[in-house]
Formats: sequence, C-alpha cells, structure tokens
Amino acid sequence: MQKSECPRGTQLRNRVTGNCDQRALSSAQIKCRTTVQQIKSSSSTSSPESVRKLHPRPSDKLNPKTINPFAEQSRAPSAFSAIYSKGGIPCRLVHGSVRHRLQWECPPENLPFDPLLITLAEGLRETKHPYTFVSKEAFRELLLVKSAPEKTVPLLPRLIPVLKAALVHSDNEVFERGLNALVQLSVVVGPCLNDHLKHLLTSGSLIIIKSKIPTYCSICC
Repeated sequence: MQKSECPRGTQLRNRVTGNCDQRALSSAQIKCRTTVQQIKSSSSTSSPESVRKLHPRPSDKLNPKTINPFAEQSRAPSAFSAIYSKGGIPCRLVHGSVRHRLQWECPPENLPFDPLLITLAEGLRETKHPYTFVSKEAFRELLLVKSAPEKTVPLLPRLIPVLKAALVHSDNEVFERGLNALVQLSVVVGPCLNDHLKHLLTSGSLIIIKSKIPTYCSICC
C-alpha cells in the first residue's frame, strides 16, 4: 500500500525550492548589473572626450579654451557691499512711496567717523542699488552733524585718495557722486581742503571742481 505524502513535507520542499529560485534570480540580476556597469565604464573610457583627456593633442596647446564674453561672469562683491551685507554700516534703506530715506541705528552724531566716513566714500563707486543711495545719502547726512568738522579734518589724507578714485571713474554717475561729495566736504572742512585739492586730478579737471566748490578754496593748478 502506497503511503500518502505528508502535507508538511510538501510545504517544506516547496519553500526550499522557492528559496533556491530566489537566490538564482538575485545572482543573475547581480551579474547583469555588473555587466552593464562594465559596458558603461568601457564605453566612457573609449569615448573621444576621454581619449582626448588621456592623450591631449598638440593642437590643444595652441588653441586654449577662451572665456565666453556673453556668459554671466561671477563677480566678487565689493568692499562696501560686503560690509553693508554684514551689517557694518549702521543704517538701512527705508523704501518710501515717494522718496527713500535712511534709518540710523543710533544718532549719527554719536558715531565715530573713522573708518565709517571713509567706507561711505568708497561706496560712492558702487553702481548697484541700494549701495549707490546708501553710500551717497549716508555720507551727506554724516557730514551734517555739529561735530563733523573736527572729526573730518584728521581724515582728509585718507579721504582724498578715495574721492579721487570716484572722480576718475568711467561711470558718469559715479563721477557726479564723487564731485557732490567733494563739494559737501569742502563746506565742512573749509580752507583745510586747500592743501589736498592739488592731489585730486589734472589741471583740466580741476576747472570743473573749481566751479563747484566755495570761493575760499584756492586751487593750485
């Protein structure tokens, strides 16, 4: 009489067979992935670009890569914009519906002019908003405080070269801001500016400055 197979034994045999099939399938998938990766790596190493990198042609030295003049060039931030972004300028621009204004963190008369006034003078060469407005307006408002003359005169040897850089700038608006700043400075320091004016520009450009500043400033051309 033939014995009937135990159901538990049948389930165990099927489970073992299934595990073997899964192992075989996974090993086949691993081999397939390895083969595909080898094909990709071999194709990348055999591409013309990779061959050119491994074995550069003599003409590559004669034809170096040039900069695209129409591409957007990354430009490092200027000194004034970097200081302003880090909160080094104690005022901020307040946008108004009709006119912009500055909001100072503390009264300007309580601020030290060194090096704030020189930093604002350097900002006159900026060409982007809000740096153009902040540097121009803050320079003007700082010179309006009562103690401005005694705080500004010692800084003239360092201020004049900075203003000269704005006056020789190729941008007309930068030149205008520099000229206006020089007029404001002359009103504050008076005749103390005379000894420094001859260092600003050539005699031809000094004619323009002479027509803008007060008459008590004698310019030696």
